[in-house]
Amino acid sequence: MQEQLKHEELDYHVVNGSVSGETTAGGLARLPAVLNTSKPDLVLLELGGNDGLRGLPVRTIRQNLRQMIELSQAAGARVLLIGIQIPPNYGPRYTEPFYDQYEELAREYGLTLIPFLLEGIAENSTLMQDDGIHPTAEAQPMIVDNVWPVLIDLL
Repeated sequence: MQEQLKHEELDYHVVNGSVSGETTAGGLARLPAVLNTSKPDLVLLELGGNDGLRGLPVRTIRQNLRQMIELSQAAGARVLLIGIQIPPNYGPRYTEPFYDQYEELAREYGLTLIPFLLEGIAENSTLMQDDGIHPTAEAQPMIVDNVWPVLIDLL
């Protein structure tokens, strides 16, 4: 993302506050310090996948995301919410409300939403690691391509 900003000659600095394997609870615990240190204008919030893979209650995930949105907004940052999906083997009773929570939160808070970060990537096994869940390094530019058109409008 930073390379794309530089290429477009846009004077923004990317602060990557993510941690591999993070859950919404972990993100929520770390977010106040990140907001205080970096004072962002815009927060790209994409969390919940690891919660979903662990089968955590959707209401808990949604509440954590809600708190992160509110903390970000209280710090003066706009939020770009980015949804994720989990494998269908969790069943529609879980996967549908899991996926729907992102749209519901975006509507509730008036946020811009990217419905699925891995659109066009997840269904291509050559772009996914052997676990079928995580994208390969080769997929990273495609992820930027999924985010960029929405991000540039917000910037």
